[in-house]
This record gives sequence, structure tokens and C-alpha cells, in this order.
Amino acid sequence: MDDRSTTHFGFQEVAEGEKAQRVADVFDSVAQRYDLMNDVMSGGLHRLWKAFAIARSGIRENSRVLDVAGGTGDLALAFARKLRGGGEVWLTDINNAMLTRGRDRLYDRGALVRVTQCDAEKLPFPDDYFDCVTVAFGLRNMTHKDLALGEMQRVLRPGGRLLVLEFSQVWKPLAPAYDFYSFKVIPRLGQMITHDEASYRYLAESIRVHPDQEGLKGLMEQAGLERVEYFNLALGVVALHRGFKF
Repeated sequence: MDDRSTTHFGFQEVAEGEKAQRVADVFDSVAQRYDLMNDVMSGGLHRLWKAFAIARSGIRENSRVLDVAGGTGDLALAFARKLRGGGEVWLTDINNAMLTRGRDRLYDRGALVRVTQCDAEKLPFPDDYFDCVTVAFGLRNMTHKDLALGEMQRVLRPGGRLLVLEFSQVWKPLAPAYDFYSFKVIPRLGQMITHDEASYRYLAESIRVHPDQEGLKGLMEQAGLERVEYFNLALGVVALHRGFKF
């Protein structure tokens, strides 16, 4: 790979080799209060968005589920409860601080979840293994989204489905108010709650350079997923994309 290649880090153009470390620094900084900030920023709506994703997952009690970039474990915990001790749930994240917090949180709640630190672009799992793969609010932080989606497709079994829950393009009449909230309010909340304004400014910027609903649908199709569809939530603030492997 050409070390001179660049990619987005928020609104900045940085060398591809730098992005992973910069993203790691962001999540190292906010890990301890990540869940609190999610509740404050979304008014608790992120819990409903994740519940919607779980409801569209189609998993059964013997399903194998992989949550990629799962952070502090919201989806993994919900999947473990839905499986009731059957099947397998794996929580993965590239960031050790986030994964450690997620692991401790899950174990404190008695959830039977396997945990491993790994890069979404190089998943350490066999082909055709999982019934469902999810990634919630993590894809936009990945350097090579196409490679990550290709890996998620690879580890899905035929008939399995990939769910991508991510910030997307908001309904246009709402855009000015949403921009004000994203760039003025969220960084200030980040400073008050996590003492880190810059990380939340990056997170707001990263949403704007992430593919919109149709763009992400196209990336998923290029990765080999079929019957890709998306559901707009909160007027497009968030979208759930679902695709199948056949």
C-alpha cells in the first residue's frame, strides 16, 4: 500500500497510516464516559436505534453473532440476552480501552460473550461462520471501509445478514439545526463531560464525510452483499442498513 495515500480524519486529510492512531487516541480519551455521552448527545435515543437493529437481526437462540467495533457492548449484551445462553456472541473492537470497558460491563451483568481485540479489516474468524454481523457507529471510523465490509461479508454464512447502524444524511430541512447542534453543542458537551472537546468535534466531522444512505448501500453491494436496504431513523440522523449473503 502506498504510504503517501491519504484519507479523511474528520475534515482533515491525513496519511492513511496515521488515521488508526488518531482514532485510537479519540477513543482512549473518551472511553470512561462514552456511554454517558451517548445518552446525553442523543437524549437516550441511541438505545431505541440499537433495539431496532436487534429487532431486524433475525437471530434465533442458536445463532452465532459478531459485533464489530462493539465498544462498550450495548449490542453484544442485548444479543446475549436474546440468545439466553445459546449460540455464540462475540464482541470485538480495535481499541483496548473501549473493549476493556465493554468486557467488564458484560461480565458484571453475567453475559456470556466472547471478547477479542482485532482490526475490522482483518477479522480473525473463518469464512461462512456467523449468522449475523453488526457494526454500530463504528464503520465511519475505519480507514478502509470497503475492506472492513468485505471481511464482514466473508465471515457471514450463506443466508446470514450484516447490519450497519450509523449516522447518515439528515432530512434537508433539518440540516441547519442539526449542524448547529453537531458543531456548537456537542463539542461543548464533550468538554463538560469528558474534558475533551476536540474528540467530539472530530466525531461530528466524521459524520459529514461518511457515505450517505445510498453511498453506503453501494459499498455494501460492492462487498458482495445482496438485497441491501436501509431504514431511516430520526429523520435520517441515523440509518440502519441491512444486507444478506447468499
